[in-house]
Amino acid sequence: MKVIVGLGNPGSEFAHTRHNIGFEVIDALSGQHSIQLTKTKFNALFGKGTIDGQELLLVKPLTYMNASGEAVGPLLHFFKLSAEDLLVIQDDMDLPVGKIRLRQKGSAGGHNGIKSLIQHIKTQEFARIKVGIGHPQRTHEAVVRHVLQGFSGEEQMEIASAIERAAKAAEAWMTLPFSQVMNTYNANK
Repeated sequence: MKVIVGLGNPGSEFAHTRHNIGFEVIDALSGQHSIQLTKTKFNALFGKGTIDGQELLLVKPLTYMNASGEAVGPLLHFFKLSAEDLLVIQDDMDLPVGKIRLRQKGSAGGHNGIKSLIQHIKTQEFARIKVGIGHPQRTHEAVVRHVLQGFSGEEQMEIASAIERAAKAAEAWMTLPFSQVMNTYNANK
């Protein structure tokens, strides 16, 4: 079994914000593959299903972004899965709006959700799909405001396309080596 985790914040006030792009990719995969997210355990909302004959869990942590590892760590342990079975979909302020970048491993890079995951699963070695949300001015207040706001009208098409590409990359990860998926999707916008 594999696990695809989308990072975000629970609650309607956070829906469609920049920080919730991981949740939006999970919603896209859920809809495309008829995988209902109806189970709750370990502070996570998840559903079981298959993509290309491979069993998987689609997961949305309900712990809020900065404590994502508190949900994902116990879920991996419960299902006896390792970091090799994990793909995380996250927002990334250092990428332009709508660009996706895949990484096989790495540090948190200032992303508190990833920092929490690394702390709870005790490794940086897990696959990631980063979706660009653009970067505001460098003040802390501007960053917080930026990640908790929606996308402008002109950014909507870019984000819709990025969600679709991220979902397709996640599907490819189910059956192909991640290095091959990276080569394909990092080469494209």
